[in-house]
Amino acid sequence: MKTLKCSDVGFDCPAQIHAETDEEVLTQAAEHASSVHGVTVTPEMAEGIKTLIREEPA
Repeated sequence: MKTLKCSDVGFDCPAQIHAETDEEVLTQAAEHASSVHGVTVTPEMAEGIKTLIREEPA
């Protein structure tokens, strides 16, 4: 399971995204960024965000 914490991206936000793949995490992160923070994730931002995705221990 892949995990991304919104706070790791730089927002003061407790949201965490969990998904099976990096692409699913990025899709959910982009939706969250847009709906909650009013931010559109660009391809360049997505590349940076991808480096913050962690593998959750089993």
